Amino acid sequence: MVTRDSVRVFSLNCWGIRYLSKHCRQRYAMIGDMLCKEEHDIVLLQEVWSERDYLFLKKKLACSHPHSHYFKSGVIGSGLAIFSKHRIHDTFLYRYSLNGYPYMAHHGDWFGGKAVGMAILSIGSLTANVYVTHLHAEYCREKDSYLPHRVVQAWELQQFVRHTSAGADVVILGGDLNMHPQDLGNRLLMSYTGLRDSYLETDKFDGCENGLTLIADNAFISKKELGPFEEGIRIDYILFKGSPKMDIFCDSMSTTKGSVPDHPFPYSDHEALTAELRLESHTLAEIGGGKQSKDQDSAAEKVAELVDIVTEARTEVKVGLHCAESMRYTATRTAAMGLALLFLELFIAAVPWLALGAEQPFPRTSFYLLAVLCFAILLTTSLLYIFYTMELKSLQGAEDQMRLALGSLQEKLRGFPLAQPHNAQRKSPEGQEPSAFDPEE
Repeated sequence: MVTRDSVRVFSLNCWGIRYLSKHCRQRYAMIGDMLCKEEHDIVLLQEVWSERDYLFLKKKLACSHPHSHYFKSGVIGSGLAIFSKHRIHDTFLYRYSLNGYPYMAHHGDWFGGKAVGMAILSIGSLTANVYVTHLHAEYCREKDSYLPHRVVQAWELQQFVRHTSAGADVVILGGDLNMHPQDLGNRLLMSYTGLRDSYLETDKFDGCENGLTLIADNAFISKKELGPFEEGIRIDYILFKGSPKMDIFCDSMSTTKGSVPDHPFPYSDHEALTAELRLESHTLAEIGGGKQSKDQDSAAEKVAELVDIVTEARTEVKVGLHCAESMRYTATRTAAMGLALLFLELFIAAVPWLALGAEQPFPRTSFYLLAVLCFAILLTTSLLYIFYTMELKSLQGAEDQMRLALGSLQEKLRGFPLAQPHNAQRKSPEGQEPSAFDPEE
């Protein structure tokens, strides 16, 4: 016997920086009104930077979405929130170990404490693990100094999803990944977890061309932000996968298209996503009998592809390691220069004591200003040295994990016969891709 259910999932980067984002209060009111009217089961929001705005939405959505949670992290919060028609049983927040640089205050990512939030829901008799996240922004594609950080975030995200979703019937991940569909971090996430992209999986799509979520037609977007991608980019996603006893399909997906009818401006600088997911559960007898599934690449090819992706990610992390080591060396050298200058100043200050009757060769004001400068250099470089040491350890930890995973994948790859004309095709429940660490048949 087959039982069917459906879940409507909504995701939006709200661009909710109080006093800085344009028309912030009015847009939250618009978002709240829209969510009250629409019949979304799960709402995943990012960049809800103010808890006051979350409480406003919680009050407004009390009837339509009685269950909610706000994930707190960093200096100004993670900005992540979830609203649900279904009961939330448990939540957990994992903060990424790398998240930009504190001295890049105009970007602000470090202060946001980027993270992934998890909520465990009950959808009827099913257990659903729902994740909402927001990764570090790109800012400049030609010279992306944050790429190693974002790759490590994608690595930690896939680890978190894999290790926490083992007992779930349904897995849903939504948010602003700040990565194009074919970017390294995105391929790493999708290949390792088996998550599938709603936009690519549905035959019924209504929205911006090519599923773009940051578009030139949005009133809050300047073409300068899009760089070489004049029409827009796709960096917001709703991803999903099922389980051995649960198939999941995306029946339809839609995005907003910039302007909102009867309103003077859009909901946000990002477009909102809505995915209609269909769940089909089966009895154990049907599972044991084996079902016909979509044709898939051989398991060996999948593992080989994953080896290439992890190798590429490891190479990018090594680049970040080299940069961090260079910056730490620069901080150490600058601190040494500041310390030498301070000792020189102390020596000059001691001249009148060593040579009786000698006068201080420098004006007192200049002497004190130089001392303040020396202490400022020492303090700043010491803080930078500590920060770059922490960055180094996080990058080294990620690189070590990738090295171990790569060895495991290569060992698994060597276990496949050279030629597999028939048994290379691994069959899994329809709509569910095998994980990189599924046991071999």
